[in-house]
Amino acid sequence: MSMDKASADCPYPGCFFCVMKEGNPSKRRASILKFFRELPSQDDDGQVLPISGLWNTAMAHPNDPEFIELGIFECMSELIWKGLKNRRWLSHDQNIYIPYYAAHIIGSYTMNMEEFADRAVRAGIIPPLVELLRGRLTWVEQRVAVRALGHLATYASTFPAVASHGEILELSIQLAMSSLEIVYSHFYQYVDRRLSYHCDLLTRGMGGVEMESRKAEEWASQLQCWSLQLINCFAFKPEFLPTICKLEFLTKLPGMWGGLVNESSPAGTGLLRTICHHKLGRGPVAACPGIIEALCNIARSSDDWQYMAVDCLLWLLQDPSTCHKVIEKAVPALVDLAEISSLGDHKKLGDSIVNVLQECIESQGTGRTQINSHVKEEVEELLNSKQRLKWEKNMPKEDLHIKQAAALVVKLEGNSLFSSGNISGAAAKYSEALALCPMRSKKERVVLHSNRAQCHLLLQQPLAAIGDATRALCLHNPVNRHAKSLWRRAQAYDMLGLAKESLLDAILFINECSQSNDPDLSLRQNKVPDYAERLVKKQMRAAWLFREATIKHGGVQCEGDAGDMCDQETDDSEWETASESEMGNEERDEIGDDICGWENEVERKDKYKKASSKAVSPHNEGTDHSTPPA
Repeated sequence: MSMDKASADCPYPGCFFCVMKEGNPSKRRASILKFFRELPSQDDDGQVLPISGLWNTAMAHPNDPEFIELGIFECMSELIWKGLKNRRWLSHDQNIYIPYYAAHIIGSYTMNMEEFADRAVRAGIIPPLVELLRGRLTWVEQRVAVRALGHLATYASTFPAVASHGEILELSIQLAMSSLEIVYSHFYQYVDRRLSYHCDLLTRGMGGVEMESRKAEEWASQLQCWSLQLINCFAFKPEFLPTICKLEFLTKLPGMWGGLVNESSPAGTGLLRTICHHKLGRGPVAACPGIIEALCNIARSSDDWQYMAVDCLLWLLQDPSTCHKVIEKAVPALVDLAEISSLGDHKKLGDSIVNVLQECIESQGTGRTQINSHVKEEVEELLNSKQRLKWEKNMPKEDLHIKQAAALVVKLEGNSLFSSGNISGAAAKYSEALALCPMRSKKERVVLHSNRAQCHLLLQQPLAAIGDATRALCLHNPVNRHAKSLWRRAQAYDMLGLAKESLLDAILFINECSQSNDPDLSLRQNKVPDYAERLVKKQMRAAWLFREATIKHGGVQCEGDAGDMCDQETDDSEWETASESEMGNEERDEIGDDICGWENEVERKDKYKKASSKAVSPHNEGTDHSTPPA
């Protein structure tokens, strides 16, 4: 790292950090330029120090053009090549860190500024990044390489240069599918075999095994999500869709969700949305029933990217070539969402859904679009409810009050039937009350749908429970924030074995309880209810990012918490098997404005069975552990 001058009290000639302190701007620029030109050809010890300093600068000031103009991209490109070609140099001193830092610096400086990206491409950074993407070193270098290439692919001026390397798309697809398994089997699984420089990069030397494992999970998620982001840039171009829309890859996209450690990425759902935006992409997606079912579940969940799944379903229905393939699965899900007011930036989303569904009905018999009777009835019922709303606007207030009072009477009858154990009868009464209740009485309709969802749960009808809970959440203000409906939908998704959807609803349920002013909902003494905690823990194990890798490769080879994350299996009904002695009175009394959805599920099933068989067990004789509904 030779330089002409160094600080008098610095023991290293030509120290880069001393150069940065140079007060004369022209001398400083000349010295930095010389440093960037000479660094790749030098073999001095301690080269990682200035590189790590440059990494910090790039992270802190990614829009600063000084180093860009002085040749930092050329320098970083040559350093990566050096690490790839000269393994002896790479293994010397701490040079093993340098390719990682170099690729990270490139990614940081190309993150925001298209002109910097142009300069990087002209500096020849794509070929060495592609070699890192291939896995020529390790997965940590793959992570920063795919990050940098993803930034370059987002700009119109530099995308062609990325796309000209045909292997980038194929490598990204393979990496998106295998990244979690790679990180698990190459790092996470064997604690004693972890490369020390990986551990240092993950924790900055500040943590032990537990922190390494947490960060490895986060980085694995980023590796997958950044690969998907890069693929997404290609998916906007129709000529690349045949490569992307291969069955093996498409079917895995709904399961690529980033996990709780990377909620900011739309991941697989975002890529599916881009694919469905083009006619060439919609055909392969529509041909996969599993994808359509997954999109329906995401659309009726607490996923941050719920609106993207809705967009996919709407576009598939609007396309005559795909409508007939998806209509039976997509329509029921969209009917449940038809009264949602807005979702994110989507204003009047419910109206858009109704318009598309109405077009489906009107197109029946014209072409290949055929609707079975049940689906048609659902849409017609929805359209009739919209017509009811128009009629009610012209009705006298007294008549509306009479309808509301009649609905209340029927609801109370349903509550009474529920308390006596006649769950089917209660569900029928809630349906009758919904038919009477004015459309504008949204609060009351939220309760009725939520109550009926609880009945469906007890009747072992999880799909119907999801539908009613979703309708309640769409009607609620704010949208998707009705705590009891969230909990009921979480239970229904659990019954179907859909861990991610159940987990997201359960987490949002706990969040809503913590913020509620309702004494029946608020978490007493900031304590998460035991039943909710059990369900969240169960679903976190089931939806764990490394779950499939663990099944394939075995558990973590060490003792401690990291090894217990996935190996410890739990009975599927763990969250619902608390005995009466384990449930405090405060949990039994939490009911609020509708039927109790938080009690022990086994107790409720037993109560239903006892009521229907006219038999009373000594265990529950004379005791009703459910608070009567409102």
